[in-house]
Parts: sequence; structure tokens; C-alpha cells
Amino acid sequence: MSFKKYIKAVGTGPKGNRDLSKEETADAVEQILTNSATQAQIGAFLIGWRTKLESNDELKGAIIALKKFMKYKKVENSLELGYSFDGRCDNPFLFPLYGKILEEFHKNNPDITPLNLVISGDLLQPAKAGLTTKDLFSSLDVGQHLHFFDRVEYLKELSDLTPLRLELGLRTVFNTVEKLLNPALSDYGVTTAFHKPYVQKYLDIFSDYYKDVYVVKASEGSPEVFKDGKYWKMIDGKIEEFSFSLKDFGINYDKTYENISLEEALNIVKNPDEEILKLARFNIALYLVFSNRVNSLEEAWKRLN
Repeated sequence: MSFKKYIKAVGTGPKGNRDLSKEETADAVEQILTNSATQAQIGAFLIGWRTKLESNDELKGAIIALKKFMKYKKVENSLELGYSFDGRCDNPFLFPLYGKILEEFHKNNPDITPLNLVISGDLLQPAKAGLTTKDLFSSLDVGQHLHFFDRVEYLKELSDLTPLRLELGLRTVFNTVEKLLNPALSDYGVTTAFHKPYVQKYLDIFSDYYKDVYVVKASEGSPEVFKDGKYWKMIDGKIEEFSFSLKDFGINYDKTYENISLEEALNIVKNPDEEILKLARFNIALYLVFSNRVNSLEEAWKRLN
């Protein structure tokens, strides 16, 4: 279909807008990735689409199109951590600590199937600012249990849209779908949502690509927990909610940062204090639950300590 018709479908206002079908969306996104539409047309479409609000079928169509262009590399026994691509400002990244924790955990718990963690990254995307996973992976040796997938290598067509997205300066559909595209063909996936409607949305649009998908209420668009929260999983067609309190696990973390620098973030993970280490172990406990390695958070925490 002509790309102009897609712009008209999402950009003519409340009375004239309509949802695209899954097939139409896949075609529109494919035209974007192949530069079959002009930059002006792509920008108009993305803004109109975001203003209309994307339906779940449209998001699924976008994922179908993106996956046609992806290069996969299987990581066995893995859980994909769905970080956002638009930066970290208020907290350090904890993932550089995970490799050593997992290495020690599996040494002490040989009955547990090894767990590998997969993280994807790219240059900073709108609409925030701050550190990216790529910044940290480029600066550290994170060990054998962490695997980084650079989007320039596994989905260059989407990475090449970065200048246009930065020029727009707005969140688009890609912010929603890019977090869990599963380039490692992981069995399990987890991402984060702060607003409840996105819990259902994420569980719906990503569930076809994993054995299990979880959504956790966490900080700054990443599946890293720094305070009390909850997580959700779809069980028999119903969303089930599970809450947790860090104090129940002896964790009392209350630090905050403002526009944390790469130097600060690196210093924290290179010289972690006990509270940061406990927080990192708690996140690993969550991932052990999400990857079906243990039956409960309490079991994971006991085994980790």
C-alpha cells in the first residue's frame, strides 16, 4: 500500500483516524526500515501514530516487521533483560555485578541449570538522556554469564533510524517494541512497566516469542529493582500479580542520583558497597524466579546467601 495512505490512517485526527491491521502495520514498518518512504513521511507517520496511540495488533505487526530484518545468535539457558534504550539518570546500572554473582551462585548450587542474561543496546534514543547499557558494556568486563547484543549488528535498519528519532525528540512505537526483540532466542524475557495498562500490553505483544514473559515494576524503564515493587505474569489467560518488599530481605537502599555520570556509575560497580551488592543479589533472585530456576523468591534468596 502507498505509504501516504498509512499516514492518512493515523494522522487525520480523532474523527478520521483508524487502527491499522497487523499486516498493514508490518508493511508500513518494513517501508520505514527499507527507506521506501521519505524522512518527512516517516516522521509524520511516527508522530501521528504515537498521538493516535498504537493498538496491540499494530505493535505486533511492528514486531513482525522488525524480526524480518534481525540477525539471531542463540544463547542457551538465557533470560533476556528488556532495558529501555533512552538512558539512565537516577540510578547506577546493576548488571555489571550480575556475572560474578551468578558465577558464585552456580558454583554453590550445581543442581540449578546455569542461567545466562542477555542485554541489548544501542546509541541513546529519545526521549530522555543519560547512560545506556552500551556505555557500560564498552567499559567493563562483565563475565561469562552476561551477553551483550549491539543493535548495530543484529538490527542495523532500526539502529540507522537513530538520527531521525533524535531529531523528532519524541517517544515513538519503537520505544515500546525495541526492548524485547529476542536476538538471542532466549527462553524467558522480562521488561518493566510503571503504568498498569502497559503490563497487559507487554505481556500480550511479547508472549509469542518466549516460554514465559514477566513484567516488573522497576526504575527508569529497566528490569532492575531499587525499591519495593511487584511483578506480573500471565497464568491461564489471567494476569497474576506478585508483590515484594526489600526490607523482608534485609535490604535498606535509599540512595538517589541526579544525572549520574559514566564515571560515577563505573565507580559504584567497581567498588560496590554492601547495600549495592545485596540489591544486585535481590535482582538475581528475581531473575532466577523468572527463568523457572527456583520456586520462590525466598528460595532464591536463601540459595544466594
